[in-house]
Amino acid sequence: MMPNRAEVLKEKYQNSTGLAFAKILPEAEIQSVLDEQGIAYRQVLYTPMVVLWSWISQVLDVDGSLSHAVKGVVTWMSLAGLDPPSADTGGYSKARKRLSESIFPPLLQRVARALQRQVTPAQQWCGRPVKAFDATTVLMSDTEANQAAYPQHSHQKPGCGFPILKLQVWFRVMTGAVLEVAMAPFRVSEWRLARQLYQKLRPEDVVVADSAYGTYVDLAWVALRGADAVFRKHHQRRCDFRRGKKLGIGDHIVRWHRPKQCPKPLSPEEFEALADSIEVREVYISIQVPGFRPTNFVVVTTLKDPKRYRKAKLAELYRLRWQATEVNLRHLKTTLAMEMIAAKTPAMVTKSIWVHLLTYNLLRTLMWDAVANSEVAALRVSLQGARQQCNPFRPEFLHLAPSQQQRGYQALLSAVRQLIVPFRPNRSEPRVVKRRPKPFPRMQEPRSVLKAKLAA
Repeated sequence: MMPNRAEVLKEKYQNSTGLAFAKILPEAEIQSVLDEQGIAYRQVLYTPMVVLWSWISQVLDVDGSLSHAVKGVVTWMSLAGLDPPSADTGGYSKARKRLSESIFPPLLQRVARALQRQVTPAQQWCGRPVKAFDATTVLMSDTEANQAAYPQHSHQKPGCGFPILKLQVWFRVMTGAVLEVAMAPFRVSEWRLARQLYQKLRPEDVVVADSAYGTYVDLAWVALRGADAVFRKHHQRRCDFRRGKKLGIGDHIVRWHRPKQCPKPLSPEEFEALADSIEVREVYISIQVPGFRPTNFVVVTTLKDPKRYRKAKLAELYRLRWQATEVNLRHLKTTLAMEMIAAKTPAMVTKSIWVHLLTYNLLRTLMWDAVANSEVAALRVSLQGARQQCNPFRPEFLHLAPSQQQRGYQALLSAVRQLIVPFRPNRSEPRVVKRRPKPFPRMQEPRSVLKAKLAA
């Protein structure tokens, strides 16, 4: 009976949530990763395949609780005439703990690579793939285990803050897909995380980031991998356009020399591996927007060909960086509710982050497929709208015969294709909130102390 229940449950997920992403992440692809990792659980209801799709469903659902996920399983088993599992979440929770974290990076990268293969050379920036990255933070449940692995901010009193994880995310600029991720406690420098991911750059890559990375070390590190960088100049570095090889007004090539002292995030061996000096192109960029003050800054780059990489193209690329990092990080943290992970152990926290990233990439690929044969760019499709539209389709997919599944998937793509965000160039909104918060004071003592005072 148990294998039969497990097979029914797997079929239900494959024909609901799995069907929405069957073209992107088919069962064979998931099974291939499980086989590579040697993962197989026999005679259990919550198999690895079931747990994966159930977890993705939790991220897609507005109610992403374990209780809601288990109630769905109870419903399916009851309607199928099989013995339903306990409504207690313990069995499903243990199954999520058993699922190895090692399966998530290859799944994430397979989805990202599959999406990148759909990008034509004409859709690339100057014919080259561009990666953008930035760091953010994720909070989690305040438990001893989480505090030990990811201590809260040092400015917060004990028992009054939340464990905090630093997350470095690399996105593909033209598709919005997540490519690489690095996680560490909050006190770890984001520069160290970035330099971990530099190791995965390829010679054809162009990497773009903000002024925190516009330093000699970062440019030299990218050049060491044979790739190219476009960074905003670090505020502590001076720029004199009267020197160097002049390429145009506010555009020249100069030679930067390696610092005399090794920066703290680098080891002496890493520092010595960098070149003694590199040629850097410095470009003065001025973005003029009607109704706004001009935005002026200097971009430093290893792209030294002024004909292929014109000043206007560099300005366009740097404006794309905002969409690729700031907007997409907000989608992950707000749209997919990754800002606060309700997990009690560090292992479950990192697994939850991986599932959020995988779900995000699945939605990005669905959005790309929806506009594949239209003139609308996939980045114009609403990610929140795609998520909302996907959810009503998932239970309806269960009623489709195998011969109708392709038609159902095309109907989903047609619906997502209509979810175009209005073109609002240079939109700016005041950073204020209208709704007043509740007039409760902030916690200054641990909850146990406050409860003891109430009982006194």
